[in-house]
Amino acid sequence: MPGFRGLDGSSILVTGAASGIGRAIAVRLGEEGAVVGILDLDLAGAEATAEQIRGVGAVALSFEVDISDAAAVESAVAAFAERAGGIQGLVNNAGWDVAKPFLETDAELWRKVVEINLMGPLNVSHAVLGRMAAAGRGRVVSIASDAGRVGSSGESVYAACKGGIVAFSKSVARELARQGITLNVVSPGPTDTPLFRNFDPGGGLAKALERAIPMRRLGQPADYPGIVAFLLSDDAGYITGQVLSVSGGLSMHG
Repeated sequence: MPGFRGLDGSSILVTGAASGIGRAIAVRLGEEGAVVGILDLDLAGAEATAEQIRGVGAVALSFEVDISDAAAVESAVAAFAERAGGIQGLVNNAGWDVAKPFLETDAELWRKVVEINLMGPLNVSHAVLGRMAAAGRGRVVSIASDAGRVGSSGESVYAACKGGIVAFSKSVARELARQGITLNVVSPGPTDTPLFRNFDPGGGLAKALERAIPMRRLGQPADYPGIVAFLLSDDAGYITGQVLSVSGGLSMHG
Protein backbone atom coordinates (compact mmCIF):
# COMPACT_ATOMS: atom_id res chain seq x y z
CA MET A 1 0.00 0.00 0.00
CA PRO A 2 1.15 3.59 -0.60
CA GLY A 3 2.37 5.55 2.39
CA PHE A 4 6.11 6.28 2.31
CA ARG A 5 6.91 9.39 4.31
CA GLY A 6 7.57 12.65 2.49
CA LEU A 7 6.15 11.77 -0.93
CA ASP A 8 2.67 13.26 -0.51
CA GLY A 9 2.81 16.73 -2.08
CA SER A 10 6.40 16.40 -3.31
CA SER A 11 7.31 17.25 -6.91
CA ILE A 12 9.07 14.46 -8.82
CA LEU A 13 10.28 14.24 -12.42
CA VAL A 14 10.34 10.88 -14.22
CA THR A 15 12.02 10.48 -17.59
CA GLY A 16 10.84 7.91 -20.12
CA ALA A 17 7.47 7.41 -18.43
CA ALA A 18 5.40 7.00 -21.59
CA SER A 19 5.41 3.21 -21.14
CA GLY A 20 6.97 0.25 -19.35
CA ILE A 21 8.88 0.67 -16.09
CA GLY A 22 8.75 4.47 -16.25
CA ARG A 23 4.97 4.51 -16.54
CA ALA A 24 4.59 2.11 -13.61
CA ILE A 25 6.89 4.27 -11.47
CA ALA A 26 5.12 7.51 -12.39
CA VAL A 27 1.68 6.10 -11.60
CA ARG A 28 2.87 4.75 -8.23
CA LEU A 29 4.28 8.16 -7.34
CA GLY A 30 0.91 9.67 -8.18
CA GLU A 31 -0.72 7.14 -5.88
CA GLU A 32 1.67 8.34 -3.17
CA GLY A 33 0.33 11.87 -3.67
CA ALA A 34 3.31 13.32 -5.55
CA VAL A 35 3.07 15.94 -8.28
CA VAL A 36 4.58 14.05 -11.21
CA GLY A 37 6.39 15.54 -14.19
CA ILE A 38 6.97 13.30 -17.21
CA LEU A 39 9.75 13.94 -19.73
CA ASP A 40 9.52 11.78 -22.85
CA LEU A 41 9.93 11.96 -26.63
CA ASP A 42 6.57 10.16 -26.94
CA LEU A 43 4.22 12.96 -25.92
CA ALA A 44 1.08 10.93 -26.57
CA GLY A 45 2.36 8.12 -24.33
CA ALA A 46 3.47 10.62 -21.69
CA GLU A 47 0.05 12.23 -21.68
CA ALA A 48 -1.62 8.82 -21.40
CA THR A 49 0.49 8.17 -18.31
CA ALA A 50 -0.43 11.61 -16.96
CA GLU A 51 -4.11 10.78 -17.42
CA GLN A 52 -3.68 7.61 -15.38
CA ILE A 53 -2.08 9.66 -12.62
CA ARG A 54 -4.87 12.23 -12.72
CA GLY A 55 -7.28 9.31 -12.46
CA VAL A 56 -5.97 8.54 -8.97
CA GLY A 57 -6.46 12.17 -7.94
CA ALA A 58 -2.88 13.42 -8.33
CA VAL A 59 -1.36 16.17 -10.45
CA ALA A 60 0.69 15.24 -13.52
CA LEU A 61 2.40 17.34 -16.17
CA SER A 62 3.87 15.96 -19.39
CA PHE A 63 6.62 17.44 -21.57
CA GLU A 64 7.89 16.36 -24.98
CA VAL A 65 11.66 16.31 -24.52
CA ASP A 66 14.70 14.68 -26.10
CA ILE A 67 16.87 14.16 -23.04
CA SER A 68 20.01 14.18 -25.20
CA ASP A 69 19.28 17.89 -25.91
CA ALA A 70 20.61 19.78 -22.88
CA ALA A 71 18.88 23.05 -23.77
CA ALA A 72 15.50 21.34 -24.21
CA VAL A 73 15.97 19.54 -20.89
CA GLU A 74 16.76 22.77 -19.05
CA SER A 75 13.68 24.44 -20.53
CA ALA A 76 11.37 21.57 -19.52
CA VAL A 77 12.88 21.26 -16.04
CA ALA A 78 12.48 25.01 -15.50
CA ALA A 79 8.85 24.84 -16.64
CA PHE A 80 8.06 21.94 -14.32
CA ALA A 81 9.84 23.55 -11.36
CA GLU A 82 7.90 26.77 -11.86
CA ARG A 83 4.52 25.05 -12.14
CA ALA A 84 5.18 22.54 -9.34
CA GLY A 85 6.90 24.90 -6.93
CA GLY A 86 10.32 23.22 -7.08
CA ILE A 87 11.65 19.71 -7.59
CA GLN A 88 12.21 17.31 -4.71
CA GLY A 89 12.79 14.11 -6.69
CA LEU A 90 14.12 12.79 -9.99
CA VAL A 91 13.89 9.36 -11.57
CA ASN A 92 16.31 8.88 -14.47
CA ASN A 93 14.50 6.08 -16.27
CA ALA A 94 14.61 6.81 -20.02
CA GLY A 95 16.77 4.46 -22.07
CA TRP A 96 17.18 2.86 -25.49
CA ASP A 97 19.25 0.14 -27.15
CA VAL A 98 19.55 -2.21 -30.10
CA ALA A 99 20.79 -5.74 -29.41
CA LYS A 100 23.88 -6.51 -31.50
CA PRO A 101 27.33 -8.02 -30.88
CA PHE A 102 29.87 -5.24 -30.45
CA LEU A 103 31.78 -6.12 -33.63
CA GLU A 104 28.57 -5.70 -35.63
CA THR A 105 28.01 -2.15 -34.37
CA ASP A 106 29.51 1.14 -35.53
CA ALA A 107 30.31 4.59 -34.16
CA GLU A 108 26.98 6.04 -35.26
CA LEU A 109 25.10 3.54 -33.10
CA TRP A 110 27.53 4.01 -30.20
CA ARG A 111 26.93 7.75 -30.22
CA LYS A 112 23.14 7.34 -30.17
CA VAL A 113 23.28 4.82 -27.33
CA VAL A 114 25.64 7.04 -25.33
CA GLU A 115 23.65 10.21 -25.99
CA ILE A 116 20.43 8.64 -24.69
CA ASN A 117 21.67 6.37 -21.90
CA LEU A 118 24.58 8.37 -20.48
CA MET A 119 24.45 11.97 -21.66
CA GLY A 120 20.67 12.09 -21.25
CA PRO A 121 20.70 11.32 -17.52
CA LEU A 122 23.64 13.68 -17.07
CA ASN A 123 21.70 16.48 -18.79
CA VAL A 124 18.61 15.93 -16.64
CA SER A 125 20.59 15.46 -13.43
CA HIS A 126 22.60 18.66 -14.03
CA ALA A 127 19.42 20.67 -14.60
CA VAL A 128 17.73 19.25 -11.51
CA LEU A 129 20.61 18.96 -9.03
CA GLY A 130 21.42 22.66 -9.08
CA ARG A 131 17.88 23.40 -7.99
CA MET A 132 18.03 20.70 -5.32
CA ALA A 133 21.34 22.03 -3.99
CA ALA A 134 19.87 25.54 -3.73
CA ALA A 135 16.92 24.12 -1.78
CA GLY A 136 19.15 21.96 0.44
CA ARG A 137 17.19 18.79 -0.27
CA GLY A 138 16.60 16.21 -2.99
CA ARG A 139 16.36 12.55 -3.95
CA VAL A 140 17.59 11.05 -7.22
CA VAL A 141 17.00 7.45 -8.31
CA SER A 142 18.54 6.30 -11.58
CA ILE A 143 17.37 3.16 -13.33
CA ALA A 144 20.49 1.39 -14.54
CA SER A 145 20.65 -2.31 -15.45
CA ASP A 146 22.34 -5.45 -14.25
CA ALA A 147 24.03 -5.30 -17.67
CA GLY A 148 26.07 -2.45 -16.19
CA ARG A 149 27.19 -4.57 -13.23
CA VAL A 150 27.80 -8.01 -14.71
CA GLY A 151 27.75 -7.43 -18.49
CA SER A 152 25.30 -8.65 -21.12
CA SER A 153 25.97 -10.12 -24.54
CA GLY A 154 24.67 -7.88 -27.30
CA GLU A 155 24.48 -4.83 -25.05
CA SER A 156 28.11 -3.79 -24.69
CA VAL A 157 27.77 -0.03 -25.20
CA TYR A 158 24.46 0.10 -23.34
CA ALA A 159 26.10 -1.77 -20.46
CA ALA A 160 29.00 0.69 -20.51
CA CYS A 161 26.53 3.56 -20.18
CA LYS A 162 24.69 1.91 -17.31
CA GLY A 163 27.97 1.20 -15.55
CA GLY A 164 28.75 4.89 -16.02
CA ILE A 165 25.47 5.85 -14.38
CA VAL A 166 26.41 3.73 -11.36
CA ALA A 167 29.81 5.43 -11.05
CA PHE A 168 28.30 8.87 -11.65
CA SER A 169 25.64 8.34 -8.98
CA LYS A 170 28.13 7.17 -6.39
CA SER A 171 30.44 10.11 -7.12
CA VAL A 172 27.77 12.79 -6.96
CA ALA A 173 26.28 11.14 -3.88
CA ARG A 174 29.60 11.87 -2.17
CA GLU A 175 29.73 15.44 -3.49
CA LEU A 176 26.20 16.41 -2.42
CA ALA A 177 25.58 14.39 0.75
CA ARG A 178 26.11 17.41 3.01
CA GLN A 179 23.61 19.41 0.96
CA GLY A 180 20.79 17.04 1.82
CA ILE A 181 20.76 15.22 -1.51
CA THR A 182 20.82 11.46 -1.99
CA LEU A 183 21.49 9.51 -5.19
CA ASN A 184 20.81 5.80 -5.52
CA VAL A 185 20.53 3.30 -8.36
CA VAL A 186 18.06 0.54 -9.10
CA SER A 187 19.36 -2.10 -11.52
CA PRO A 188 16.63 -4.18 -13.14
CA GLY A 189 17.26 -7.61 -14.50
CA PRO A 190 15.54 -8.83 -17.69
CA THR A 191 12.09 -7.26 -17.77
CA ASP A 192 9.06 -7.71 -19.98
CA THR A 193 8.98 -4.25 -21.59
CA PRO A 194 8.60 -3.00 -25.18
CA LEU A 195 12.41 -2.63 -25.36
CA PHE A 196 12.97 -6.25 -24.31
CA ARG A 197 10.38 -7.52 -26.79
CA ASN A 198 12.22 -5.68 -29.57
CA PHE A 199 15.32 -7.69 -28.58
CA ASP A 200 13.44 -10.97 -28.52
CA PRO A 201 10.63 -11.00 -31.10
CA GLY A 202 10.52 -14.81 -31.19
CA GLY A 203 10.43 -15.27 -27.42
CA GLY A 204 13.34 -17.69 -27.27
CA LEU A 205 15.50 -15.47 -25.08
CA ALA A 206 12.63 -14.94 -22.65
CA LYS A 207 12.16 -18.68 -22.24
CA ALA A 208 15.89 -19.22 -21.63
CA LEU A 209 15.98 -16.43 -19.04
CA GLU A 210 12.93 -17.79 -17.26
CA ARG A 211 14.85 -21.04 -16.77
CA ALA A 212 17.91 -19.16 -15.47
CA ILE A 213 16.14 -16.76 -13.09
CA PRO A 214 15.61 -18.38 -9.67
CA MET A 215 12.08 -16.98 -9.48
CA ARG A 216 11.39 -18.50 -12.91
CA ARG A 217 9.95 -15.41 -14.56
CA LEU A 218 10.97 -12.16 -16.21
CA GLY A 219 10.60 -8.97 -14.28
CA GLN A 220 7.43 -6.95 -14.81
CA PRO A 221 7.17 -3.13 -14.74
CA ALA A 222 5.18 -3.47 -11.50
CA ASP A 223 8.22 -5.01 -9.75
CA TYR A 224 10.08 -1.67 -9.55
CA PRO A 225 7.87 1.22 -8.39
CA GLY A 226 7.89 0.20 -4.72
CA ILE A 227 11.66 0.33 -4.29
CA VAL A 228 11.89 3.54 -6.31
CA ALA A 229 9.20 5.21 -4.22
CA PHE A 230 10.98 4.10 -1.05
CA LEU A 231 14.33 5.52 -2.19
CA LEU A 232 12.65 8.83 -3.04
CA SER A 233 11.00 9.03 0.36
CA ASP A 234 12.08 10.32 3.74
CA ASP A 235 12.16 6.70 4.92
CA ALA A 236 15.35 6.32 2.85
CA GLY A 237 16.94 9.53 4.06
CA TYR A 238 20.10 7.79 5.34
CA ILE A 239 20.68 5.74 2.18
CA THR A 240 22.88 7.16 -0.57
CA GLY A 241 25.34 5.94 -3.18
CA GLN A 242 23.81 2.46 -3.25
CA VAL A 243 22.96 0.08 -6.09
CA LEU A 244 20.11 -2.40 -5.68
CA SER A 245 19.63 -5.25 -8.14
CA VAL A 246 16.00 -6.20 -8.76
CA SER A 247 16.33 -9.33 -10.86
CA GLY A 248 14.47 -12.23 -9.30
CA GLY A 249 17.81 -13.53 -8.04
CA LEU A 250 19.46 -13.78 -11.48
CA SER A 251 22.44 -11.81 -10.21
CA MET A 252 23.36 -11.97 -6.54
CA HIS A 253 26.13 -10.14 -4.79
CA GLY A 254 26.91 -8.98 -1.31
